[in-house]
Amino acid sequence: MGDYTNMSSYYDLIMTSGYYDYKKIVDGLLTHGPVHNVLEIGCGTGLILEELAKRQHNISITGIDLTQAMLDIASQRLQTFKSVQLQQQNLSQLNLNQQFDFSFSYGGVWYFVIDGDEEPFLVSHISDHASNVAGFAKLANHMTKGSKLLLGTQGPHFDYAKLISNGFLYSQKIEPNGHGFIKHYYLDDGDKRLMSQTIDYRTYNFKEACQMLGVNGFEYQDQPSPNRQFLVFQKK
Repeated sequence: MGDYTNMSSYYDLIMTSGYYDYKKIVDGLLTHGPVHNVLEIGCGTGLILEELAKRQHNISITGIDLTQAMLDIASQRLQTFKSVQLQQQNLSQLNLNQQFDFSFSYGGVWYFVIDGDEEPFLVSHISDHASNVAGFAKLANHMTKGSKLLLGTQGPHFDYAKLISNGFLYSQKIEPNGHGFIKHYYLDDGDKRLMSQTIDYRTYNFKEACQMLGVNGFEYQDQPSPNRQFLVFQKK
């Protein structure tokens, strides 16, 4: 599972420089409510949870992540929100001793890539197939009947470099491999490299993804839309 320790100190700077629109993400989440007990899978530094907690005062929110350095930042950000709890968890060994009626991942552990009219494909921060299978099984055990799992969508990935808000240069390079791709993340201040992070991703075509989810009781809810932020699966 992807560990973002190297990136953690700069994560907020990169993500809030136009990488994601957190208000829009939460708008998209709330269209699939109502929700009562929410789990974010791969919460990072808590940017989505912060926006969600500001708007939804009467729900219980849990965020999990593998990277403790990310959770340390999230803990500071979310300390005033008593409805939010954070835990370091490896998803393939998930053990929270509670169930949820709503879970989501947006750029976290799992997400879908949609390229025009092409069929979506699943991207996982977990490079090992058996651990992905175990992760979906563990998640299913924490979801109530009729609950929803929302997996965020992104456009196609490619190499690029861009200046972010403070003038640093953020870049990424993608290398295909036999089970998906490797992505290298960099942050530079002039000639000085401030951060480098490499993550090994596994991909699944849409049929494979639906089969893996389906054996754990998650059924795809087809909701055609050209601007889908999430693909929705419901626990049977």
